[in-house]
Amino acid sequence: MISNHTGRTLSSRLRHGLFAASASGVLAFALTAPAYAQETGGEAGNTAPQARDGENGVIIVTGIRGSLQRNLDAKREAPGVVDVISSEEIGKFPDSNVAASLQRLPGVSIQRDGPRGEANGVTIRGFGGDFNETLVDGRRLSTATGGRSIDFSTVGSDFIGSLAVYKTPDVAVGSNSIGATIDIAYPKPLDRPGFHMAASASGSIQNYAKKVVPSVGLLISDTFADNTFGILADVIYTRHDTRTNNVYVHGFPGGFYAPCQLQGSTATVCNPTDDTTADPSQVKSVVGFFEQQYGAQQTYTKDERIDGRIALQWRPSDDILLTLDDNYTEQRINSNTFGFGIWFNQGSLRNVVLDDNGVPLDFTQAGSQTDFTAERASNLRRTNQTGLNVKWNVSDNFEVEADGSFSKSWLNPDGRISSRGADIGYGFGIGPTLGISIDGNSSGAFPSLHDYGANGDPSRWADTSVIGSHVTVNIANKNTDTIKQARLSGKWTQDDLTLTFGGTYLDDTFKFRSANTFGNNFWQAYSGYGPASGTSGGVAIPLDLYNGMVGTGGFIPGFDGMLPPTLINFNAVDYQNFLTSLGNPQAGNIPGYNYGCCNGDFTGTFDVADDVGSYRNISEKTWSLFLKARFETELAGMPFTFTAGMRQETTHLSSSGLGRLPLSITPSTTDPTLLTVNFGPVQPVTTKNNYSYFLPAVDVKLEVMPDLVLRFDASRTLTRPTLNLLTPVLNIGTGQRIGALTADGGNPTLKPYLSDNFDLAAEWYYQRNSYFAVNLFLKNVSNFIVQGTQRQTINGVVDPSTGQPAQFTVSQRLNGPDATVRGIELALQHTFGDSGFGFIANATFVDTNKPYDRSDISQSGFAVTGLANSANFVGFFDKYGFEFRAALNWRDEYLLQFGQVQNTGAFGAEPTFVNASTQIDLSTSYQITEGLNVFGEILNLTNETQSTHGRYKNQLLDVYGYGRRFTAGVRYRF
Repeated sequence: MISNHTGRTLSSRLRHGLFAASASGVLAFALTAPAYAQETGGEAGNTAPQARDGENGVIIVTGIRGSLQRNLDAKREAPGVVDVISSEEIGKFPDSNVAASLQRLPGVSIQRDGPRGEANGVTIRGFGGDFNETLVDGRRLSTATGGRSIDFSTVGSDFIGSLAVYKTPDVAVGSNSIGATIDIAYPKPLDRPGFHMAASASGSIQNYAKKVVPSVGLLISDTFADNTFGILADVIYTRHDTRTNNVYVHGFPGGFYAPCQLQGSTATVCNPTDDTTADPSQVKSVVGFFEQQYGAQQTYTKDERIDGRIALQWRPSDDILLTLDDNYTEQRINSNTFGFGIWFNQGSLRNVVLDDNGVPLDFTQAGSQTDFTAERASNLRRTNQTGLNVKWNVSDNFEVEADGSFSKSWLNPDGRISSRGADIGYGFGIGPTLGISIDGNSSGAFPSLHDYGANGDPSRWADTSVIGSHVTVNIANKNTDTIKQARLSGKWTQDDLTLTFGGTYLDDTFKFRSANTFGNNFWQAYSGYGPASGTSGGVAIPLDLYNGMVGTGGFIPGFDGMLPPTLINFNAVDYQNFLTSLGNPQAGNIPGYNYGCCNGDFTGTFDVADDVGSYRNISEKTWSLFLKARFETELAGMPFTFTAGMRQETTHLSSSGLGRLPLSITPSTTDPTLLTVNFGPVQPVTTKNNYSYFLPAVDVKLEVMPDLVLRFDASRTLTRPTLNLLTPVLNIGTGQRIGALTADGGNPTLKPYLSDNFDLAAEWYYQRNSYFAVNLFLKNVSNFIVQGTQRQTINGVVDPSTGQPAQFTVSQRLNGPDATVRGIELALQHTFGDSGFGFIANATFVDTNKPYDRSDISQSGFAVTGLANSANFVGFFDKYGFEFRAALNWRDEYLLQFGQVQNTGAFGAEPTFVNASTQIDLSTSYQITEGLNVFGEILNLTNETQSTHGRYKNQLLDVYGYGRRFTAGVRYRF
């Protein structure tokens, strides 16, 4: 069944009803289908109520086709470029993950959390998460991660009404996103009077984890007092268990080799030096890269999330509507990891074989330490947002809306230790002359370890009789982000003219605290690998701490490369408990304890100490005024809509931290690879910054023919620096390693990115539920923030390993050059008559005048991140109560960021690229009765992996195998 009108022939009364719809309404509660955010004079979250059966002669279509048609209606009616994803019915969103749904749209791609495999962020038109603003019912949502983007894995999708993606800005909503603004709309009780209930229950299993885990949800809504008062409440529990395999290179920094280090050298000695007057064979003069740390690990993650929501509405008169709501999310992510990691220093490598790009295809390192690692990570994320909205229809022409909300997010509010680490192994006296070979690029091969094992014997790779303790790292991160916001707006509508005006205030306060065992040097308490390695530090590990061996055969599907045969499965908490059980080294002599490490403060427990350099208190207050005019008329008989707006934003920033300077560096007495930085007194530092910008926008829409729409849009938008970059101090870690001294600094005077945007689009709605669109876009972006990295001395401290002034690799941010991003989006949606079959296909092609230059080894390299061509195809069937959907998503290789896990190179911040990827997902459902529905889903059908590389394609950084996920469940609605 279909509606008796098309988007072009909507009655005038219905069209004006769309424009005047409530900002809190969601089409999800209009009969069985949700309402979706549409541009209705500028208010965020405005929605259009769907007619019920018999009203206006409209029959509602549910399911895939009904959802897609509502999406097209919203897209067509909007004055700017907007894409919408709507729920098929109450409690039936197209995907179980919000980001996964968004990637079906043109120009939208996703990022995945490697260990979990979850889609946790989006890139829109080449601009990543921090360039895209996410709203909930028109309000900013706080996030304690330190960025401006939210982690979409923390947002439950079960009872979402719609997602609207504004690719061109609406000045009444905001202009704070160069990529796009995403508005998540939730249902309200008065959207659909009466009693309603929706429930869902499912079980899912990841084929690696081999454990079925539950997800359940319940929504109840009712109205009272002649439908003038309503209450809606829902709660969702979701759990995902995931086992992930990972091969990694933590940093592929660049530097210089001495000729004596290269394979074929005839030099009798090799002591690489920077002294250019030395023997040329010893002078570091050959450009090359190296693997800072190489390893493999397996992680089991338990991800649990609770979403709760309540919404109260009261309509005391026909002209006034009050809405009070509260949204709560709590996510607990616990994981256990075990594996191995081996550290390399460029100066100690020998027999090096370099390719034409300076990538080492093979090398050896004498006396290498072999580390077996474990980690127990536990993080609690909590967010609560409370809001009050009042709408008042003052007259037939004038409306007023007031909205206020308070949102706060916490990371580990209970003060838990977020990461407990264990590092054991062997080396020094029995350290092998091992090496790494590279044979293939990072999309199909990982580096291979060779000549491993105690004393170079591969059969003794995991010889537990020689394994001893090394370092013990505990970290406790604790963040909060608090947002207070208010909006007051008015709208005047007369004939074909609509004026929208008002102002907003937003106060965002971010606090970051971190404590760790580097701050008190407890991480070195039992370093040294124990007596089997020939040192005085460390203790032997008892056999009962080992939980067996895990084979590495077929570790990463579809990848070549050779790993050692096994990983040792052990638990970080058990390891730390064992060391604690040895007693208090201050009360009696404990062989293997590092008595030179901790100033007598270590009494047996691995307590954390405040990391002074990590402290950040950042306050950002922004005032905005906006004015928008929308005019509808005809040009030569063709409907014409012209919208012009302006927004003035003024921001006051205050950033505080604790600064300190290094006074000296001391070596470890038990492990010659470890260093400790000693500091002077702590000094509080506060920096202020103010800026103001004028942000105009123009949208022009012309309906050339009843089914053909042309658009032109021009605007200026901005994206503010992420809050965690605005610290005013240079943070130098207490615990460091030889050859890898690092420091990281923020910059509170950073300016926002500014972008002048232009869109030119044509949309052809050639039949019901079908359209073809072409959209050309251009973005001229200035004030790009780049990460500058350079090696320098700090306060004249001396590196005891060289006897020379210590060279720290210092990373800092600054506003850099301008760049232009241009692209084209193609979209086609087609249904084959009344057959039930159809498809959605789209592709995005992007380019820039500032691509990455791999040959540039200067410290000032720059390129636009996030840009990649992408394509999506969704084929579906929807008839006879049966639905089936197959979705293919492809994204080409792209530059993710500057910087790697170990950032110690001489050529600035080395890049991280994400390799091209393709993922296929399947979903299906069957309507048993009007209210009862069963469903199933398969994610990552072809078992694709996720991999990244450095400057060159054969510099693998990470590859994750995260398997397939199968879900089956039932939904019921009443």
